[in-house]
Amino acid sequence: MTSLDLSVIIVNWHARDLLEQALACLYATVQANRFEVIVVDNSPGDGSAELLRARFPEVILITNVANVGFGRANNQGAAVAQGRYLLLLNPDAFVHAGTVDGLVAFMDAHPAAGAVAPRLRYADGRLQRSVTSFPTVQTELWTTLGLDRALPRHPVFGHYKLTHWAMDDLREVEALMGACLLLRRTVIDHIGLFDEQFFMYTEEVDLCYRLHQAGWKSYFLPDVEATHLWGGSAQRVPHQTFLRLFRSRVQFFRKHYGAHVTAQYKAVLTLAGLMRVIGAPVLFALRRDGATMQRYLQYLALLQQVGRF
Repeated sequence: MTSLDLSVIIVNWHARDLLEQALACLYATVQANRFEVIVVDNSPGDGSAELLRARFPEVILITNVANVGFGRANNQGAAVAQGRYLLLLNPDAFVHAGTVDGLVAFMDAHPAAGAVAPRLRYADGRLQRSVTSFPTVQTELWTTLGLDRALPRHPVFGHYKLTHWAMDDLREVEALMGACLLLRRTVIDHIGLFDEQFFMYTEEVDLCYRLHQAGWKSYFLPDVEATHLWGGSAQRVPHQTFLRLFRSRVQFFRKHYGAHVTAQYKAVLTLAGLMRVIGAPVLFALRRDGATMQRYLQYLALLQQVGRF
């Protein structure tokens, strides 16, 4: 049995400065567990590798010649990891004092747990909703129609994002955000880590779904926290990121729910695109801002692409 408690895997894509901050937080706060850090660099040439060699020479560095995707890069890290647990950590996620040790202690005390994640906060301290139910055609329709925002405390319309829950108590949940996610290594050895057909987005939902299907439990632990900037590197390509999000969601539906349900979901996406493209001129006349125009172009591209997803 390995003597390491934990392997921390960080996938970097053009996030050099954020990566430095994430690692500094990690090394300053983990006290009770022996751990290793594995950084998989998907952005050669941005200076991240040089930073690691100079400031964090103990980090195990895997350098890809191109961006191979979030899921595949994490799998590369997991393949060389030696810890009893795997902590998937985004470079824009900064752990607080006691967070990592608290997650490990929870897993040690709950042998039926396959995954656990802390409460996340934005940089300004606001709660970040980092837990969802598994997506369905119904939950996607409520989102398209805006019913989840209009009636967030409704048990049906708020079910997907669990907006009726204050996220202030320990709970068994369905899907956890992958920004700071602790996984039991024996579970990953059994079900695998990420399905590499998901280049980016929804891969953690797929993982949690497979974990659930295999009989393991996922937990939200509010006693420990991390700050997550959300989209620290994805903001570089917002248009591409938008389409990847929905393409990955279609892949999830196709993989787990079949062709018929996937067709229903793509119809919901078409409805979402039509509603926002038709309504965009009115919104732009009222607001006249770049964000409204960008949203219009994104949904127009979605309408053009959804049939190919």
